[in-house]
Amino acid sequence: MNKRFLWWSGIYCLAFLLLLSSCGFPGLVSTSAQLPSVSQQQATPSLPPISFPRDEGVHNDLTEWWYYTGHLEATDAAGKQHQYGFELVIFRVSRSDLPPIYPAHFAISDITRDEFHYDQNRVTKVNEDLTSKTAAKGIDVQVGDWSIQGLNGHDHLVAAMKGYAINLSLTTSKPPVLHNGNGLITYGLAGFSYYYSRTHMGVAGTIMDHDQALQVTGLAWMDHQWGNFLTLGGSGWDWYSIQLNNTTEMMVYFIRDSSGAVISTYASYIDPAGKDYVLPPAALHITVLDTWTSPTTGIRYPSGWHLDVNSPQLQAALTVAPLLKDQELVVKSSTGNIYWEGAVSVQGQVGGGAIDGQGYVELTGYGKQ
Repeated sequence: MNKRFLWWSGIYCLAFLLLLSSCGFPGLVSTSAQLPSVSQQQATPSLPPISFPRDEGVHNDLTEWWYYTGHLEATDAAGKQHQYGFELVIFRVSRSDLPPIYPAHFAISDITRDEFHYDQNRVTKVNEDLTSKTAAKGIDVQVGDWSIQGLNGHDHLVAAMKGYAINLSLTTSKPPVLHNGNGLITYGLAGFSYYYSRTHMGVAGTIMDHDQALQVTGLAWMDHQWGNFLTLGGSGWDWYSIQLNNTTEMMVYFIRDSSGAVISTYASYIDPAGKDYVLPPAALHITVLDTWTSPTTGIRYPSGWHLDVNSPQLQAALTVAPLLKDQELVVKSSTGNIYWEGAVSVQGQVGGGAIDGQGYVELTGYGKQ
C-alpha cells in the first residue's frame, strides 16, 4: 500500500470493521461461493440483464469479486512432472461514502511438493475514477502488483509471492453460465446479486517455482459476482466446482445456518455445449468421507466427499478427494476470515461409465461450530 494512504487507511479500516461488525461481508467469511439462500420465485424485473462485455468490469455496488481457481501441469528441463492448483481472487468492497477497498488472495497448491502456500493483499483506492472503466475494456483490476484483465473470456492473471509467481492467459471454450437462469439472484432484505461463471477456461503461461520458470497448461474456473447485497453473519457454506473429462461441469453449494444445519442447496450441470441445467435439491445427496483438523487453527473440516446425482439431465456417482489435506487460508489482515479452499480430484461414474476430473472446494464457517 502507498505510504501516503497509510493514515487514511487506518481510519478507514476502523470504520470498515465497525460497519462489518453488524453485518456479514463476502470475503470476510468466504470467497467464491458466498451465496445466501436462493428463491427461484423471486425476481427483480427493474434490474437490467447482464450484458457482455459491459458487465465484466467494475460496478459501483456494495460487493464485487473476480475469482479464479484452476489446475496446472508442467514438465521441467530434467523431465520431471509438476502439478499445481491455483487461486487468485480480487474483491471490491464499497460502504457508505468511504473509498472502496480491494482485498485479494493468491494461493498455490504445489501438489508435487505436497505443500500449500498463500498470500494476501489489500489496497484502498481513494478518488477511484470509474468513468475510465469503459464497456470495451472488460476486466481491469489491480491490487499492488497482482492484476486481473480480461475481455470476452480472454483473461490474463498476474500474481507473485515468496517462492511462486504466475503469468497466465485464459481462454474460454464455452459461453458464460448465468446462474439461476438469468444471472440474477434476489435475497429479499439482504439485497440482490448478479452472478455468472466461466466454467471451462483453457490456461497457458508460466509459473515461477522457486526461481525456476516453467511453461504450464491447464484448466480454470472463473466466478464474477456483484451487487448491493450483504451475507448474513454466523453462517457457512460448502462450494464445489467440478470439471469432468467429458467437457461437462457441475457447481454445487450447501448453505448452513449458525447451528450447522443445511438451509439451502444449489446444484447445476453444464453440458458440453455450455447449456446450464439447475437440478432440484432432491436430486443431490452428499456424504462426507473423512475430516481434517488444522494444526494452525484447530478447526476441523470435512475432507473427502461422495456425491450422488439422480436427475433426468445427469446420473452420476462421484468421489471428490483433496489433493492436499492442508489448503487452509488464514487471511485476517485482508478479509478478516479463515477458510479452506483447495484443489481436488474427481473420480466415479456418469451414466454408468467411468469418468474422472478435477475441481475446487471451498469450506467456510467451520470455526464457528
